Amino acid sequence: MASVSIQQLHIRLGNVDILQDMDLEVMDGEFLVLLGPSGCGKSTLLHSIAGLIDVFDGAIHIGGKDVTWADPKDRSIGMVFQSYALYPTMTVERNMSFGPSISGIAKDEIARRVKNAATMLHLEPLLQRKPSQLSGGQRQRVAIGRALVRDAGVYLFDEPLSNLDAKLRNELRRELKQLHHDIGKTMVYVTHDQTEAMTLASRIAVMLEGKIQQIGTPAEVYDRPVNRFVAGFLGSPTMNFLEGKLVGEDGRLLWRAPALTVDVSNYPFANRPVPGQPAVLGIRPEHIQLTAPDASAGQATVTLAEPMGASVVLWLDLGGNAVSVVAESHTPHQRGHSLGLRCDAQRVSLFDTESGQRL
Repeated sequence: MASVSIQQLHIRLGNVDILQDMDLEVMDGEFLVLLGPSGCGKSTLLHSIAGLIDVFDGAIHIGGKDVTWADPKDRSIGMVFQSYALYPTMTVERNMSFGPSISGIAKDEIARRVKNAATMLHLEPLLQRKPSQLSGGQRQRVAIGRALVRDAGVYLFDEPLSNLDAKLRNELRRELKQLHHDIGKTMVYVTHDQTEAMTLASRIAVMLEGKIQQIGTPAEVYDRPVNRFVAGFLGSPTMNFLEGKLVGEDGRLLWRAPALTVDVSNYPFANRPVPGQPAVLGIRPEHIQLTAPDASAGQATVTLAEPMGASVVLWLDLGGNAVSVVAESHTPHQRGHSLGLRCDAQRVSLFDTESGQRL
């Protein structure tokens, strides 16, 4: 296994700074997912670890060794790209063994590695086929197997599932997670798909505009987002955001908007709040409880229902704000129904109105 340490990394392409003052520690054996929208710098970061992009400043260490200026072949990495990049005239077996063979590794050792990788990825029946005879999912398995045969310390994945349909993505996602459990190697994985990030990662690093906004376990990032961007990027449907203000009343601290009031007396504020302070309340759709119309609860009207199979997403009009709620699939609520709603006060997030940072 091998850790990855990035210190004050600065990547410049032309006259544009893509990454600047980037620090990141990837621990031995962990599955770190770099998550963010297109153009946020996550692939650039991955390619710099791989040695495919020159570093302007800073340092990269893999397994305690400074590889900032080392060639990709000398970094003990295996890489899987979005495109399969298989040799079309070679069989699956030859695609997997080609890299080690030109590196001078003994034939019996190569054969052992190919057999092990083929077994883990269920490729044994396909070893004598060529890429043109394979499905997209099978080709991506071969690309992963080719990386495994290198027996690297760190494996890098650049959106490897984005070219596959939803069913294949689900299948390969499960296989990748099982693969990580089986081999225990360090993996760094780039995606813009928050479902992939949540299901695969030991830790998630959420990126925006070349900076890591938050890094933590999936539960930490999902439950306690550090700002509105992270809160809104994770979750489907996305977190609901409502503008209001903090008010003191009868010894309690309340977040209040015209159509909803939430008792936030037990909220773990980073700094002592100021009564009257504007604040944005964030609440995930699954943390809202629907009730019968009640003057003491928020009053809302159902505007749309989206059946999702095991559940249904109800869209409500709450004082002019569109609010999504996840309900059971057999819910009787339909368009036009008036409802009360209550927020789980233990699960809300509060953000500064101007900066968007968590309060």
